Amino acid sequence: MTIDRASLRWNGWGPAAQENVLPDGAPQWEWIRTTLGLSRLPATPAKPLSEIRIPACRLDTPQLDRLRAIVGAEQVKLDDYERAFHARGKSYHDLLYLRAGMLDMVPDAVVYPRSADETLALVKLAAEEDITLIPFGGGSSVVGGINAMPKSLGGAVITLDTTLMSRVIQIDKIAMTATVEAGIYGPALEAALQQHGVTLAHYPQSFEFSTLGGWIAARGAGQQSNRYGKAEKWLVSAKLATPRGFWSTETTPASAAGPNLNQLVAGSEGTLGVICEATVKIHALPARKDYRGYLFKNFESGIEAARRINHADIPVAMVRLSDAPETHFFQAFSSTSSPTSLKARAQRAYLRLKGFDETPCLMLIGHEGDADTVVWAQAQTQAICKKLGALALGTGPGHKWYHGRFHAPYSRDPMLDHGIGIDTLETSTRWSNIANLHKAVVTAIEGAMAANMPERGARGIVMAHVSHSYPDGASLYFTFVFPRQLDREVEQWQAIKRAASDAILEHRGTISHHHGVGIDHAPWLAEEKGPVGYEVLKALKRELDPAGVLNPGKLIG
Repeated sequence: MTIDRASLRWNGWGPAAQENVLPDGAPQWEWIRTTLGLSRLPATPAKPLSEIRIPACRLDTPQLDRLRAIVGAEQVKLDDYERAFHARGKSYHDLLYLRAGMLDMVPDAVVYPRSADETLALVKLAAEEDITLIPFGGGSSVVGGINAMPKSLGGAVITLDTTLMSRVIQIDKIAMTATVEAGIYGPALEAALQQHGVTLAHYPQSFEFSTLGGWIAARGAGQQSNRYGKAEKWLVSAKLATPRGFWSTETTPASAAGPNLNQLVAGSEGTLGVICEATVKIHALPARKDYRGYLFKNFESGIEAARRINHADIPVAMVRLSDAPETHFFQAFSSTSSPTSLKARAQRAYLRLKGFDETPCLMLIGHEGDADTVVWAQAQTQAICKKLGALALGTGPGHKWYHGRFHAPYSRDPMLDHGIGIDTLETSTRWSNIANLHKAVVTAIEGAMAANMPERGARGIVMAHVSHSYPDGASLYFTFVFPRQLDREVEQWQAIKRAASDAILEHRGTISHHHGVGIDHAPWLAEEKGPVGYEVLKALKRELDPAGVLNPGKLIG
């Protein structure tokens, strides 16, 4: 099962027929306007594709004939929609260009191989003809990881879309592994696995529109990665098509035969080869799931609870802690009642009675597994939270989050239609540095936003949450909402992104925990890896892709 490309938005998130989650007249709009200090919300619709001129194809007839000979004429797409859809990813930065109709950077052809052999033939053709080749899965990158950048000015670009390679090749319930083609979408993968009583359980927010190969290429993390692991943890082996031929990594459960090369594949972002197949670790479907909420008096006590839960080796699927601004934002954004209503006033009075001020922090904890283990683990985590002064909220908040966990991206398009920018970035650091890094990045983003406002009195919002945690530290995921400077949107975003990224490295965070590097983070990678480590990555690129045709400009520039 794959997704018909024509059914999706080429310049936004989800199906073209998706119902607007924030229609005009929704109560959230007035709250957004006043919260951001705006006199009005402008109308800023996207430019339709019919009004945009797509550059002429730069591939010559012999080159197109060679592509068609490999995959068939029907699998070589030259129409405007396919080329526009594959021009960029889904970052805020990408959408500024797509919505404005700035499509000077588009692939000259989009090619859909149906096998690893066809993929290898396409990779070799690109190397022989010196044509840029961009591996493309679901297209959900938010760091400029799949943008159709040529390796040299004016050069031709082919985007290789993997989504017709979507077979589940083998499920081994003895070893608890599955071998799957890399172009399979998340929902199709889970449906196939769950028919056999097993799951990968990798659920990023992009789950509905992202692929197995993309998760591996970006070194991604699912929302339940505390239990099931990030991509580099559940990846057993991979098969890649490179200009030097097929590269298959080791398959044994453990080895001392030198470094594990799977760790070079996870996070390679299509720069070393096209991931065609992967063998991954799978799990029995959990007999029980328990997701519930706790309210902490401050962010620091919530961080301490998350640290203690990890150090106690309690088998949790997820520990997610929102800071006070995020807790307030999402409560207000999703509320259907006025903040002055009787219900809202009663809730605030109850919290004051319990010793909470106006800025509590919400933690969501999820457990999955057999019934006895889930019951035991839930009791252990609740005891830690209560010891640190948390108020148990029961399963209501957890149930609400779980059933709406893929919905947040759908609100971005209507916000963009009304002059509002919304973007995210993430990092990770050790427990001892979490509070320091959180403060530094919030301060940096707030300062950059304040210096780039469209009108006097306008302001932005910065919020964050701990999304994934480990014995030695955790990730921080930041969301910022701001009024756009419509006459200098890209420059405004660049100023905010630069300030945040500089603060992350200065305060000992990683430039990315699970979004990847792409174009957006590449300027900071050399400093994070160090001169020797960065040269190792460049040498590997030269060895596997000597002509430099695979996804140029990404990861290592």
